[in-house]
Amino acid sequence: MATPLALGVAGLGRAFTIMLPTLARHPGVKLVAAADPRPEARARFENDFGGRSYEAMEALCADKAVDAIYVATPHEHHASHAVMALRAGKHVLVEKPMAISLREAQAMVEAARAAHRQLVIGPSHSFDAPVARARMMIESGEHGRVRMVHASYYTDFLYRPRRPAELDTTLGGGVLFSQAAHQVDVVRLLAGGTATRVRAMTGAWDTARATEGAYSSLLAFDSGAFASLTYSGYAHYDADEAMDWVGELGQPKDPRAYGAARRTLAGAGDAAREAEAKNSRNYGGAAFDAAPATDRWHEHFGSVVVSCQHADLRPTAKGIWIYADSQKRFEAIAPPAVPRSGVLDEFCEAVRTGRPALHRGEWGLATLEVCLAMLESAREQRDVLLSHQGAP
Repeated sequence: MATPLALGVAGLGRAFTIMLPTLARHPGVKLVAAADPRPEARARFENDFGGRSYEAMEALCADKAVDAIYVATPHEHHASHAVMALRAGKHVLVEKPMAISLREAQAMVEAARAAHRQLVIGPSHSFDAPVARARMMIESGEHGRVRMVHASYYTDFLYRPRRPAELDTTLGGGVLFSQAAHQVDVVRLLAGGTATRVRAMTGAWDTARATEGAYSSLLAFDSGAFASLTYSGYAHYDADEAMDWVGELGQPKDPRAYGAARRTLAGAGDAAREAEAKNSRNYGGAAFDAAPATDRWHEHFGSVVVSCQHADLRPTAKGIWIYADSQKRFEAIAPPAVPRSGVLDEFCEAVRTGRPALHRGEWGLATLEVCLAMLESAREQRDVLLSHQGAP
């Protein structure tokens, strides 16, 4: 077995907290160092992993024992931290969204090329095993060409505890950066062609949380296929009801918990207390739950239906429904031994072989372009043409 990558983590916040079960159990990486401004998170990391911790990103990048860095800092810092790590000779796995402007994303791609290092964008739900299996079915040609994709998800995203920046679109807040990145990635992967234009509308309907909380968009491809994307984070309808009460992270959900996000937020008080509530449930915080996740299915991002010439394909948390010309069947996919393992499989393979990953920097840039085009289209009420796209 290959020697595990010595992995450093930039940011021990919510993204790291969710990714932790993968990082701790995947054989391809070993957590050796971390950087975070919170002393309680650094102390917890040192105790859990016997690794080194730093207050500043610069010190993490200077650690010569670190092979690669997982950038999980707030959205507005992704670009500067990724470029810093690449220039220090580290391979980089960076959380979505890749950046909050095309200029930043291009700088990241250029830094990876100049340093001859791998830059992978993820995790996003296009790594999910049922989505990957649907893509294999499409590429086999057994169901004919993709004609249309429909993706839809309704969640409580906007009413989970947030830092002020997460409610500021200019800093990468709102659902167009945090959530559309997932949906666009999935649709681009399954449609299989080069996206050409976008038309979108967005909703920002709560003045107390004055960023985009919903969108609906139409995305066209050069193959003639098209995709519709709809998302709402306004905490009313819970689309996991239609996913057999399996949550986005593959966990079983209790339908009786309806409205929990709004109730919790109502008790948080002002913005400072809300940010404190978020920090408390993150790694190292007082409310952090270190219990390992059990009974998990595959992750998902709501309803996705791919219409091919001879079948509709519907990936779920447990497998794929195939609605063909003459029969309907379900192809089950066993639960993952390690959640999100596909993310680190792809990253480690790229580092080990030197071959570009599917979700490399150019891929992330193309997804970001679509998300930004959705914002532009809604603002200007017109189609927006795309120029940084490519097939998977």
